[in-house]
Amino acid sequence: MAEWQVGVEKIAAGIRLRVFDHVLRNGEGYLSQALSSAEIFAMLYGRVLQLGPVEGPLTPDIFRGVPSRLNPDYATGARFNGPRHPDKDRFIFSPAHYALVLYAALIEVGRLDKDALAAFNQDGSTVEMIGAEHSPGIETTTGSLAQAISQAAGIALGRRMHGETGNTWVMMSDGEFEEGQTWEALAFAAFHKLNRLRVIVDANGQQCDGAVSSVGLIDPLADRATAFGWDAREVDGHDLAALDTAMSTPSERPILVIARTNPTNHVPLYAERAPLLHTLRFSSPEDKARFEQAYKEMAAL
Repeated sequence: MAEWQVGVEKIAAGIRLRVFDHVLRNGEGYLSQALSSAEIFAMLYGRVLQLGPVEGPLTPDIFRGVPSRLNPDYATGARFNGPRHPDKDRFIFSPAHYALVLYAALIEVGRLDKDALAAFNQDGSTVEMIGAEHSPGIETTTGSLAQAISQAAGIALGRRMHGETGNTWVMMSDGEFEEGQTWEALAFAAFHKLNRLRVIVDANGQQCDGAVSSVGLIDPLADRATAFGWDAREVDGHDLAALDTAMSTPSERPILVIARTNPTNHVPLYAERAPLLHTLRFSSPEDKARFEQAYKEMAAL
């Protein structure tokens, strides 16, 4: 295993453990999202994203209100991704319910204070359970799901007009391809040949109502995206080498990396809850004890 892979795998393992620990401490939470996307976030923050530095782990802001020209104190969570620069990447985060995973990733790479999760979902905190534009690592409103490619396409087009050379990245979930706005944004980006727009999808096959396939038809996703003019690449989302190739190889077209993932990765016990894996809640002390044992087994790896 290459040296960079060792480092990225360490970040991914830290993300899984940190989120699992948080869920156990709080009695519920979005665990499946961490199990499926840990390698994706580890690759983004530990390998692929070219971001500006931050001065040590940053402390989250308190909530200072919504964006407005009348609110000079407002700030986005983009500062956790470093200062903007024409040659640096921009990161647009789409699935707001993955926020805990994003915070864990920022902690693991030293961009967010390790005690930040103590303020998770607390009144007045920007460390929100459903991430917003003022939350750590989040630059634009996540709004309703499926808005991120539209936002990123506009950003990428504007950056090209200004001669900027940095990439604009989006992380999103597969259920967002049930939304028409996603496909409109794909068509727009392809038409304008936004080859510095890169999207990675956590294709874990799950959404709040159960399996994606039971709610709407999105596959064959790669073929459909290709038909819209994108360079679609489908890989095992837990294979770091495959992710590296898919995420790093340039193209003349916008790039869509479809990372097929397992929402119970490293916690096979969780598969007993299928098809409802969106949020983990414990039904009894005995039920929680089984997951506590699963956590110990994961930590021992």
